[in-house]
Amino acid sequence: MASHTRRRILQGAALTAAGSVVGGLGLGPCVSSAAAAGTGPGEGATSFPFLEGAFAPVTEELTEFDLKVTGRVPRDLDGRFLRTGPNALGIEDPRAHHWMLGDGMIHGVRLRDGRAEWYRNRWVRSSQVAKKLGEKYPGEVPPDDFAANTHVIPYKGRILALQESGPLPYEMDGELNTVRPYDFRSTLEGAFTAHTKYDPAADELHAVAYYPTWDHVRHIMIDRTGRVARSTRIPVAGAPMMHDFALTQKYVVIVDVPVTFDMAAAQAGAAVPYIWNDKHPMRVGVMPRTGGATRWFEVDPFYYAHTLNAYDQGDSVVVEFTSMPAPFYAAGRGNGGPSTNGTPTLDRWTIDLSTGRAASTRLDDRPQEFPRINESLVSRRHRFAYTASAAEMWVAYETVDGAAPDDTFTNCVLKHDMLRGSTQVHRFPKGAAAGEPVFVPRRGARDEDDGYVVAYVNDPERGATDLVILSAQDFTGHPLARIHLPGRVPLGFHGSWVADA
Repeated sequence: MASHTRRRILQGAALTAAGSVVGGLGLGPCVSSAAAAGTGPGEGATSFPFLEGAFAPVTEELTEFDLKVTGRVPRDLDGRFLRTGPNALGIEDPRAHHWMLGDGMIHGVRLRDGRAEWYRNRWVRSSQVAKKLGEKYPGEVPPDDFAANTHVIPYKGRILALQESGPLPYEMDGELNTVRPYDFRSTLEGAFTAHTKYDPAADELHAVAYYPTWDHVRHIMIDRTGRVARSTRIPVAGAPMMHDFALTQKYVVIVDVPVTFDMAAAQAGAAVPYIWNDKHPMRVGVMPRTGGATRWFEVDPFYYAHTLNAYDQGDSVVVEFTSMPAPFYAAGRGNGGPSTNGTPTLDRWTIDLSTGRAASTRLDDRPQEFPRINESLVSRRHRFAYTASAAEMWVAYETVDGAAPDDTFTNCVLKHDMLRGSTQVHRFPKGAAAGEPVFVPRRGARDEDDGYVVAYVNDPERGATDLVILSAQDFTGHPLARIHLPGRVPLGFHGSWVADA
């Protein structure tokens, strides 16, 4: 019999605050089964889509062993699948809440010998989270302390939770307990990023960091010793929000977007003091990985969401990414999260360094985000790419003052063949919101797509989440396994496969 333990975290004032939020949404004193299934708020309620349905924060830290599985877990999957995202702890006023600023919570499943050994979800214990939970924060509180909510990566035997624009990463242990802030052996000064790029051939970890008071951004290279070996300052005006960048074997690609820091908004107390700035030209910069002058290329304005990958091709640099149409409102328009006038698509830049031109190509116009590849090919040419589409996310992003545009979007994960220009789609039912798909190579794999695609997918019938394991080479076939978790994994951000050593 599976053992099952639960530790209820929200108590007292925190529980009252969370209850008042969902109560104001017509859901009563706790999140109802309708919210868990993604059916939205009660009739006549003010809509806060990033606190409802598939986005609704969970209120417990759970631990469950010997998870129920439909199908069979591949025996060569030995490790942990981790994913993080915002999970606000004790919301006092939903009107002041912003999804991207929710306290980070990491969800993890441990796989070994064909078994799903355990599921855990844990808040990252920043000083503020520890205080809310009535726990003592160990040690000195770092500057810009925040419960990192954007990415979680393996790095040289460590697990790091990442955030951009200021906070240090937090190191987690193998059971998702918070260890300490991590500064790469006392060598990181200033801000870091949520979207690092690890080049396995060079054993280098790269980052491009921004900060609202800087007149530059920084390319940071962490070498094989785990220390910052080089930090290059690249002059950039306007303090733009550089959420992601790209890396090739020769170059670092910096994307200067027209979403810029607004001091007036900051002084007025805005949670996210970044605005769409029509006066800030959009451009892409190419700088040698070893440092040096950056060449800038102007491009049509949009919001650069996430890098799929980049590589060198003769005298050109090729960058593949997801983008959102202009204008992109990072602070939102009264809906508690970012807002756009359209859904993200998969695109490509071909930057010709000999002619000085950057050409843009639309690769796939279906709504999709969170692009991933076989991570062994970061900075090198790839063939296959994986993305996700979650209907509830696109409706939330396009919601203006509670009025969603339509409900025609679908839930699926996609596999793109860049060589043949074809796409396979693995569809999920209505209400089954799909998270970021992560590729895990099969042990002894020789082909780029010889492995598995894993993602958290909501199960509306259970009001909980499954970890779905697909064969990457039989992408549209039945899942190899569906691991049934004891609770929900709210729609969130990014994650990684952390293989056993």
